[in-house]
Amino acid sequence: MQQATAKQTDIKMPARKLRRVINEVRGKMANEALRILKFMPYFAARVVEKNLTAAIANASEKFSGDANALKVSEIYADESVTYKRARPRAQGRMYKRFKRSSHLTVKLTKN
Repeated sequence: MQQATAKQTDIKMPARKLRRVINEVRGKMANEALRILKFMPYFAARVVEKNLTAAIANASEKFSGDANALKVSEIYADESVTYKRARPRAQGRMYKRFKRSSHLTVKLTKN
């Protein structure tokens, strides 16, 4: 089975927000997944859509075929580094703020 992959690293977004979007397109055909992502109201959908488009382009180069036969076989978001920042509070105290980031991987297979 032939696979084409696209990865994006250090996305400034928690993996939890990406997973909410990628769970909707896992196992779908690539064209249908793009259509679903286009109408989702989340910013994470734009990030996944961009990565899926890159994976489709990689597949068309690798397999030299059309994009209609491609299926999203694997898609997952992993946690990346967490930046720790401080937020000033009353009476000279500081609260921790965690700025989370993630990695996104999309794998397509040709049917």
